[in-house]
Amino acid sequence: MKLYYDLHLHSCLSPCGSDDMTPADLAAMCALAGLDVVALTDHNTAGNCAAFCRAAQRNGLLALAGMELCTREEIHMICLFPTVQAAEGFSRQVARRLPPLKNRPELFGHQYYMDEWDLVLGEERAMLLAAADIGVGEAGALAARFGGVAYPAHIDRASFSLLSVLGLWEPSLGFSLAEVSPRCSPEFRQRSDLTGVRLITSSDAHSLDQVWTAEHAMDLPEATTHAVLEYLRGDLPF
Repeated sequence: MKLYYDLHLHSCLSPCGSDDMTPADLAAMCALAGLDVVALTDHNTAGNCAAFCRAAQRNGLLALAGMELCTREEIHMICLFPTVQAAEGFSRQVARRLPPLKNRPELFGHQYYMDEWDLVLGEERAMLLAAADIGVGEAGALAARFGGVAYPAHIDRASFSLLSVLGLWEPSLGFSLAEVSPRCSPEFRQRSDLTGVRLITSSDAHSLDQVWTAEHAMDLPEATTHAVLEYLRGDLPF
């Protein structure tokens, strides 16, 4: 079955995410956009994933719990998991390896925990934008310990991407999949060092108006998180 996806979305728990990116409003916007499969990937936390997944289910969407991990090298990685519990376990590991910095909401934005009905449950005080003490070469194995998949985010961007930091694609890191932005140029996709690398496109939406319309699809045998993760691992035809 052909399912339209966006696997890189932020909620109001990300300090750079708009305060109106509540789990409920984000899920509703994804449904209005015609998406089928979505993932919440806040910066260095899965704290709003449970609420988002419940709101997404209410809107008829298949939702994955995830995170946008910032590695030691300041490379952003998308990490997706089969269950909310697995994502939260991974999130606890990441929290232990974040520097002891406090968020400054007046500079970076608020970090709100919310339930699936838009009730504010609290505010995260730690700075979620900081780099975790987890190397890019470790991220994939750590996500796999929780049954998840990790791959480099928005590699076509000039900052916080694997290519902007390393200068070229490094096969020895073991990633066969990467994310590009919706406006990635055809020329970028044809880079010689990306030969054989599977590319998917997600929005990295930080506000409701940035949620991308249904354009990019995956062909799955069934609408389950297991099938999505198999597709991302390359166990299903791409």
